Amino acid sequence: MNIFEILKFSLEALMSRKLRSILTILMVMAGSSLLNSVNGFGAGFTDLFNKQFSNLAPNVMFVSSSQQDPGSGGPGSAPPPPAKITLNAAVVNRIESLPFVEEVIPTYQSQIELHSKGDTRTVDVFSVDPEKLKIISPTLEYEPGSSIRPNDPSAIIVAHDVANPPGKNTPFITLGQSIRATYSFVDPDTGKQEDESKNFVVTAIAKETGNPTIDSSVIINLGSGNILLQKSNKYDTLFTVASSSQFVPQVEKGIRSLYGNDIGITTLEALLKTVREFTGGINAFLLSIAVISLIVGAVGIITTLYTSVIERTREIGTLKAIGTESKNILFLFLVEALLIGMIGATLGLIGGIAGGYILGGLGPGADPPLIPVYLASDLAGVWVISVLLSVAAGLFPAWKASRTLPIEALRPQ
Repeated sequence: MNIFEILKFSLEALMSRKLRSILTILMVMAGSSLLNSVNGFGAGFTDLFNKQFSNLAPNVMFVSSSQQDPGSGGPGSAPPPPAKITLNAAVVNRIESLPFVEEVIPTYQSQIELHSKGDTRTVDVFSVDPEKLKIISPTLEYEPGSSIRPNDPSAIIVAHDVANPPGKNTPFITLGQSIRATYSFVDPDTGKQEDESKNFVVTAIAKETGNPTIDSSVIINLGSGNILLQKSNKYDTLFTVASSSQFVPQVEKGIRSLYGNDIGITTLEALLKTVREFTGGINAFLLSIAVISLIVGAVGIITTLYTSVIERTREIGTLKAIGTESKNILFLFLVEALLIGMIGATLGLIGGIAGGYILGGLGPGADPPLIPVYLASDLAGVWVISVLLSVAAGLFPAWKASRTLPIEALRPQ
């Protein structure tokens, strides 16, 4: 019996048991699809994350007034301790005096209510010298007609998504428009809720940058922020710019030598590490589910082929009686398992690619869309694993069939 005859017999055997074969193929397809989807989703997320963070300057560190203990910040963890360091002009000067520090950009950050065209929205406000924005977000660009007025206390820059809220047909804010900003706070002396309001003119609208600090905020200069947000010259964050990204560790070490763990320092590399650990955990969980699905598919193959061996005992006995060798019987059932694996794995490629787009959230309202990334090596690897697992699952039923004795198989029932 040559390979073509074995292939023909195997196909006929699968076709004679269509429903059982289809269900087994679907089990293999499910595991293969999930593996491909998870791989594509994970690679796409990493690619999107890297693109987003490429819009941040790698030589910029974020210095804040409090520091959590290492490893804290997870679910159920305690809130950060009260600030031990007040970020003010003196701190700025001390950090600027450190080696490899190019400059320090102080900022205020909070939330305000914007009143425009009879509508009110709560938005983030980022108070900083507008001329320093390009340092924080190198890809920053403005819509035509925009003008930057760093010394104008009534000038305000609005992010594109704030001016044009997603899902809305009409803009919330337009260039040149006058808007009113209101900041609510508790008066430390009276304990009463107070409001501070100020009128601004929209002098610029920022295009999308991929930098979440810029893309979700309105931007006013430092003096206006200090007054409107009642900051009393106490900064929220200091964007510390190293002369080069390679000197970031030295600058961080220098700041630690001044303030120890009483000050918070976040670098781009730390953010990358945190997100990679988070996404790695999610991907590992999803991969474990996918592997279990493949194992379930393998169990299905064992069940299908073992049942087939029992049902085809007389057929196997007849083949042996007319001289078919045991190894050909073995190959016959292994080819059935191989065909199930190949068909299921191939369909799994198609289902996995589609599933990756579903996991990525492509469709209406997906912003930004997470486009899955499929590498030929990953797809080929999953295909080979699925086929090999299918063949391995068919080994025992095939061995059982090859060991069947003709006299037992042809014995009258």
